[in-house]
Parts: sequence; structure tokens; C-alpha cells
Amino acid sequence: MKKASTIKSDQDIPELKSEQLGVGVRSKYFKHFTQGSNVVVLKPEIQKAFPTSEAVNQALARMLAFAQETQSLTIRSKRTSRKRAAV
Repeated sequence: MKKASTIKSDQDIPELKSEQLGVGVRSKYFKHFTQGSNVVVLKPEIQKAFPTSEAVNQALARMLAFAQETQSLTIRSKRTSRKRAAV
């Protein structure tokens, strides 16, 4: 035996009147939405170079690693130049 379908069609659902809906709250989910989404609009020429979000993420990760490595090298060179000047 087949089970009876529990899916209702649009015609079976009663239409609510505006009085039955109650008062809406403006921007109720706005804070949650902004925390959960991170949409960035790229210029067309950048979008051609990085067609997928994975390509953008890889490029930014490499750039961040390079910046951190460069920063650590400049900090080390400043420390060694101060020691040499003191001697």
C-alpha cells in the first residue's frame, strides 16, 4: 500500500487576511544577515582574472602570507641594524 501524500498544494492552504498577520518588525533579521553574509563586488577586469571565489581566496591568502613574511623580515633587519650600530 502506498502512503497518502502529506504535501499540500497551494490551493489547500487558506489565504490570511492582513489583520491576521499581525504587526511586522522592521529589520528583525538584519543584524543576523550582515554577520552571516560577506558579499564583495569586484570590478569587471578583476573578475576576469579571478573567475571563482576559490581563485580570489587563494590569491588573497598568498598575498597575506607574503605580507606577513615581509613584515617579519623587516622587523628582523631593524633589530640587527640597531645592534650593529651600538657596537
